[in-house]
Amino acid sequence: MFGSLGVPELLLIFVVILIVFGPRRIPEIGRTLGKALGEFRKATDDLKSTIEREVRLEELKKITPPTLDSIITPFESVSRNEPPAPSASAEPAVEPAAPAAPRAE
Repeated sequence: MFGSLGVPELLLIFVVILIVFGPRRIPEIGRTLGKALGEFRKATDDLKSTIEREVRLEELKKITPPTLDSIITPFESVSRNEPPAPSASAEPAVEPAAPAAPRAE
């Protein structure tokens, strides 16, 4: 739990704390440290869950199928009834002229 600290090292640390802060302040310091660690753990869990939620949201955006609006082309670009309008750069189509009928005079 405490890494490489053994029982003698922990006893020495507790004795020094007892001498420096006194027996009356040790419970207060313990409560303060406990609250601080609890708030730190809560903040890190909140940050962790926020990051995980954002990652899941990004993954869902990649997975979701395209919507109907993105599949259907706009109605202006496709016309089933009329031929496409000639563009301005194309030469207008000229209908062949009917042969001229002889004039009766």
